[in-house]
Amino acid sequence: MTRIETLAVHAGGEPDKETGAVAPPIHLATTFQHGPAGERRAGYEYQREQNPTQDRLEAVLAAMEGGAAALAFGSGMAAMNCLLESLPSGSHFLYPRDCYTGLRALANEFLPERGVTGTAVDMGDADAVRAALRPETRLLWAETPSNPRLEVSDLAALSAIARAHGALLACDNTFATPVLQRPLALGADVVMHSTTKYLGGHSDVMGGALVFAKADELHARVAHRRHVTGNILAPFSAWLILRGARSLPARLAWHCRNARALADLLAAHPAVEAVHYPGLATHPNHAVAARQMSDFGGMLSFQLKGGREAALRVAGGLKLAINATSLGGPETLVEHRASVEGANPHTAQNLLRVSVGLEHPDDLLADFRQALDAAR
Repeated sequence: MTRIETLAVHAGGEPDKETGAVAPPIHLATTFQHGPAGERRAGYEYQREQNPTQDRLEAVLAAMEGGAAALAFGSGMAAMNCLLESLPSGSHFLYPRDCYTGLRALANEFLPERGVTGTAVDMGDADAVRAALRPETRLLWAETPSNPRLEVSDLAALSAIARAHGALLACDNTFATPVLQRPLALGADVVMHSTTKYLGGHSDVMGGALVFAKADELHARVAHRRHVTGNILAPFSAWLILRGARSLPARLAWHCRNARALADLLAAHPAVEAVHYPGLATHPNHAVAARQMSDFGGMLSFQLKGGREAALRVAGGLKLAINATSLGGPETLVEHRASVEGANPHTAQNLLRVSVGLEHPDDLLADFRQALDAAR
């Protein structure tokens, strides 16, 4: 089997047939010539349905995740919503208690309008998942590691639960990426990515994707919904994500290295109450993470002993790390999640989420050390 480092470089990256260009071309056309009766001369008709640059990206994503087919979207939320809205009316799904706030908003505010309901559950507790199942449960949504507490779910166990119940398993693999974790190989039916994050990798493009284990009726239903509702990815954005994917394995190695070093520093600092990082032996599901991930990722979060004010002092005292949302870029980003989650935040007020970047680890550690020392 071709290894993922090679797939990232070469899948969808064949030289352009017309020019021999090694860098993939960008096809910006919104419409394509067809015959008088609509005959497609080159397989394309209209950008909203399909375009050559998007096809290349989807081939890369499917190859890297080991899937049969992929669909690209304008954002991670668009991908997530398109899949969940494709569930039949009257369906129920389970989602993690710790999850991206956009998923919680979909479950509580929008999907019920479509006749789809969701229940939050501890996805790391198999017994809790089984207890939350209903006859109408059609899908289990995993997010592992989760946002922002880096909780870990056992994907093989969740797959077995879903199969026994006749439900699907979907997994948000944004934090881990296909370089560190392969949910389809562990039994998931669909993998979701916010390609804005590590796959894009440069904080300059927004996108989302779904990768399917099978090119089956579910894939066709979601593809049709994307086509009709217009949740598409622009060709230039597809090209930027395609570019980012080629260097993803190399970048992830540095992200993981720096995150491990920062997690160790935080765990030993007297101002820190708790560190959430799957690579630490103290993480509740460290053993699961070690079994299903090849490394532990570039994301972590930590809680300060001094509460909200201490967290804000640390965030405000950083000189190298940037206070900003999103993640997965070359720069280290820090966010006080409770402050950006709206009027009713679910995240603890003393928690800071960190997207650990590609800076030299000594510089990064020095920045956090001085901010922590000054905030005590």
